[in-house]
Amino acid sequence: MAASSLSTFSSLSRGTTSRFSTFQSQPHHTFFIPKPTQNPPFYLLLNPTKLNPITPNSTPAETTYFDNTDPEEISTYDPPERPEDFIEPPSFDDGPMESEEDIAKAYEELYGAAYSGETFLGNDIYVMDSKVKKTTGFGKAKKEKSKDGFDERVVQVRRVTKVVKGGKQLHFRAIVVVGDKKGNVGVGVGKAKEVIAAVQKSAVNARRNLITVPMTKYLTFPHRSEGDFGAARVMLRPAAPGTGVIAGGAVRIVLEMAGVENALGKQLGSNNALNNARATVVAVQKMRQFSEVAQERGIPMEELWK
Repeated sequence: MAASSLSTFSSLSRGTTSRFSTFQSQPHHTFFIPKPTQNPPFYLLLNPTKLNPITPNSTPAETTYFDNTDPEEISTYDPPERPEDFIEPPSFDDGPMESEEDIAKAYEELYGAAYSGETFLGNDIYVMDSKVKKTTGFGKAKKEKSKDGFDERVVQVRRVTKVVKGGKQLHFRAIVVVGDKKGNVGVGVGKAKEVIAAVQKSAVNARRNLITVPMTKYLTFPHRSEGDFGAARVMLRPAAPGTGVIAGGAVRIVLEMAGVENALGKQLGSNNALNNARATVVAVQKMRQFSEVAQERGIPMEELWK
């Protein structure tokens, strides 16, 4: 009775096996087992020594000896004969000489167009020259200094304000003196929101107001002169050779840019730089050469000294 009940219970239970049941129950889940591939794994590719396993049928390498050769025998090299239509290639030194243009092209290809200052391959020779670049980092065109023979010298840069309805407007005023040191000089003033723009404006204004300074062969004034502009008053005197320019402030700058080497100058009025520079220009404009005076009077120059 007990045995029959156990066999019945074992037949009803599917997933379990019993020593009393005559049939083994099959499991529900099947597991996939991959088959081994012929290609070796990746980690074996990193170690080539593991690719050649020792098999039971492998035999050691056999050494072959040449019984017909004598190792002590001296062998001679017997090269093959040249064919009849063989043409020997030309030597490196026998080739045609390279022209200077070919050499320049080779150097330009190695070192760039700026090596020789001229291009043979159509490159830009000013690619590394910062002085020739026309644009700044913001894309604005650079205004290069005009090469007209005039030197520029800044006398003064001041910050000025203008009171308007909404407040104050800040600007910069620059005073610049230009001259070629050959008798031509000019004083200019300009205002802008930036210092560089103010200097450029004043330089343009100075070139529009050029005057000629009368000088003798000793690079001094022909006679005394005085000039005033506003509250400024300037006195100019000729000097002997070797004296130099004895003056100060804006007067000295104007005389040096004009090319005067021996002169005396004195500021008698205001210390304003712009008024003193313009007073110097007024004093210089009053001067006249001896030849001009003699021509106006209609007499020779020798009679001026009598």
